[in-house]
Amino acid sequence: MSLPAAGREQRLRERLEARFNPAELAVDDESHLHHGHAGAALGLSHFRVRIVSEAFRGLPSVARHQLVYAAVADLLKTDIHALAIEALPPD
Repeated sequence: MSLPAAGREQRLRERLEARFNPAELAVDDESHLHHGHAGAALGLSHFRVRIVSEAFRGLPSVARHQLVYAAVADLLKTDIHALAIEALPPD
């Protein structure tokens, strides 16, 4: 069941905070940039995430992305069409 746009963003944010306890988290809804795109037509959202967490320390980029995708897998089936990820360990 799909949530309203604001609910999707909040749910995504809550999921990432609970799973990664990030030092930094930015979640941007970029759905307005994809007007007319197939996912947008279905009412799904496009998000860009920047997340900084100790959970990513020592992991290559692909592994960091896989962790993020796993944490939000159910949302990708119902509410999120596209997710751009920047996942980094703290400096």
